[in-house]
Amino acid sequence: MKIKYCMIVLFFLVVIGYGATLFAQDKSENAQDLNSREMLDKILDGIEKRYSVPGFSADFIQESTLKAMNIVDTAEGNLKVRRPGMMRWEYASPDPQVIVTDGDRLWIYRPEDNQVMVGTAPAFFKDGKGAGFLSDMKLLRDKFTIFLENTDTAAGEDYRMKLFPVDQSLDLAAIILVVDPDTYVINNIVTYNAYDDETRIRMTNYRFDIKLDDDMFNFTIPKGVDILEME
Repeated sequence: MKIKYCMIVLFFLVVIGYGATLFAQDKSENAQDLNSREMLDKILDGIEKRYSVPGFSADFIQESTLKAMNIVDTAEGNLKVRRPGMMRWEYASPDPQVIVTDGDRLWIYRPEDNQVMVGTAPAFFKDGKGAGFLSDMKLLRDKFTIFLENTDTAAGEDYRMKLFPVDQSLDLAAIILVVDPDTYVINNIVTYNAYDDETRIRMTNYRFDIKLDDDMFNFTIPKGVDILEME
C-alpha cells in the first residue's frame, strides 16, 4: 500500500490526537470564565444553526504530516454531507480515492490499487472521529470538552476552539476548529494523534443550497476489485 494512501486513511483511522502531555497542561491552564463560556455557547449555537440544513458540499485541501517518517503529503477534493451521518469524501489529487458512508456502512475505494475496504460506519466514526461531527454538529457538545482560544474578533480574526474527547484514547486526543465569526462555517480542521502526526484540512466553496440524493452515499463495488473487511 502506498504511503500517500496510508496517510489519507490515517486521517480517518487515527485522527484527532496529539501528545496528550502537550494539551494536558494547556487544558488545565485554560479554565474559562463565565463570559468565555457564554461566548462559546453562542459560537456552538451559530455552528449548529448554520449546518442544520439537510446537506451541504465543500472543497477541501488536506495536508498530512507523518512525524516519525518526516513526510508531508497533500491532497484535495470535494466533500458532500447529508444529515444524519452520510458523507462522501472524493479525493481528486494526487491520486483518486473515495470514502463513502450511508451512516451504517463504510466504503474506502482506491482505484489505483483495485481495492475496496469495507467496514461499519458507527465504529469507524465513533465519538466524532474522522470528522464525523460534520454530519451532526451536536456531537461537538456531546462528545467533546471545548475551550475557546480567543474571544475578541474585533480585528477580524476567526474563532479558534480546542476540543478534547470526553472518552480519551491514544488515537483521539484533540481537535482545533477555526470558525468564521460572521457565517459560523468551519474553515479549518486541525487534528492530531498520539504520535504527533498532524492533519490540516482547509474547507472552501461551501454550498448549503444543494439537494443530495441517497444514492450518492451508497457505493456499488466494481467487479474484480479486492475487498478487505475492516474490523
